[in-house]
Amino acid sequence: MNKKIVILGSTGSIGTQTLEVCRKMNFKPIALTANRNFELLEKQAREFLPRFVVCKDIDKAKKLRENLKDTDVKVWEGEEGIERAAELPCDIVLNSLVGIAGLIPTMKAIETGHDIALANKETLVTGGKIVTEAAKKHKVKIYPVDSEHSAIFQCLQGSGKNKIAKIILTASGGPFFGKTYKELEKMTAADALKHPNWDMGSKITIDSATLMNKAFEFIEAMWLFDLNPEQIEVVVHRESIIHSAVEYEDGSVIAQMGCPDMKIPIQYALTYPDRFECDVKKLSLTDIGKLTFYKPDSESFRCLKYGIEAVKKKGLYPCAINGANEKAVELFLGGKIGFNDISRAAEHILNQNEFEKENFTLEDVINTDKRARIITEEFLLNRK
Repeated sequence: MNKKIVILGSTGSIGTQTLEVCRKMNFKPIALTANRNFELLEKQAREFLPRFVVCKDIDKAKKLRENLKDTDVKVWEGEEGIERAAELPCDIVLNSLVGIAGLIPTMKAIETGHDIALANKETLVTGGKIVTEAAKKHKVKIYPVDSEHSAIFQCLQGSGKNKIAKIILTASGGPFFGKTYKELEKMTAADALKHPNWDMGSKITIDSATLMNKAFEFIEAMWLFDLNPEQIEVVVHRESIIHSAVEYEDGSVIAQMGCPDMKIPIQYALTYPDRFECDVKKLSLTDIGKLTFYKPDSESFRCLKYGIEAVKKKGLYPCAINGANEKAVELFLGGKIGFNDISRAAEHILNQNEFEKENFTLEDVINTDKRARIITEEFLLNRK
C-alpha cells in the first residue's frame, strides 16, 4: 500500500505509534504536527521527510525552521498551520490531538473531503452532531482509532442489516479501581498517572483515572454507531483483553480481543478493510488464565455518571462538560485542586442553565468551551 497520511499530533503516544505503523507499512507521512515538542518533531522530520511539519508553539517553530534549513521540509506554525496541514491532499488524516483542539482540524479535513482516522474523542464529544452531518455531506468516512471503538467497528464487520441490541464498552478501571470516594480525596497527580495497562499522555491518563474518559467514549460511541444511551453498557474489565463487544438482537455477543497495544487499531484504521501482520504481542488465553468483569462504581467515580448525564441533557452540555474537565484536569496536574474536584467541576457545569441550545453552530461549540472553562476556574479556585 502506498498511502499518503497527515498525522496531527505526531509526537504524542498515538502519533509515535502511528509512525511505527507507517515505518512498517511503508506509508508516506506528508505532514506532521506537534504542540511544543519540536526536538522530537525534528527527529521525525529528518527520518520521514514530510513536505510539511507544524509546531503550534510559534517560538519553537522558528527554532525548528532554522534547524531544518538543510532539508526540503517546510515549517508552519500555530493553530492555522495545523488547520492547513489537515487540508493537504492526502489519503487519510489521522487526528491524535488532545482535547477540543482536535475539533476544527477535523472539520477542515472533512470539508476538504478527507477520510479521518479519529483518535481525538473530543471531536465527537463537543461537536458530534456537526461533525457527523459534515461527514455525510462530504461523503467522508470516520474510522475509529480508540481501542474500544475500533473493537466495536471490527465486531460490526459482516453484520449487514442485523440490529444491534447494545454495545458493551469495556473500561480498565484505571489506577484507583476499588477505592472509595473518600479515599480518592487523597490521590495526587503522581498517583493518577500510574495507569495499569496503557501508556498514554497525562491528560488522557487522568481522564482514565476519573473514568471521564469512559464517559467521553460513551458519547463518542453514540455518534459513531448511531446509538442511544440505553444501548450502551459500561463494564470494568481489568485485564484490557476484551476491548469491547456488540450484542445483537438474537442475544449473540461478539467481542474483539487482543493484548493491549494501540498499533492494532491504528493500523486497522489506516488499512481498512484489509488486515496485515502487526508487530504486537499475540494473545494467549492460557497465559492470561482468567478474565474479570465488574459494574463501574459511579458513586466513587462520579465523572462517569456526570458525563453520561451530559449527553442525556443534550444541547451543548457534552461540550460544556468537556471544557470543564479540560480546565479541571489542567488545575489538578498543576497541583491547584484535588482529585475529586474534577468531578465536582463536572457536576457544577451540569447545574448551569445556559447550555441547553439544541440547534448550534461550530461557533457556538467554541464559545461554549471557553465559557465552561471560565465558569470552572472561578468555581474551583474560589470555593471555600
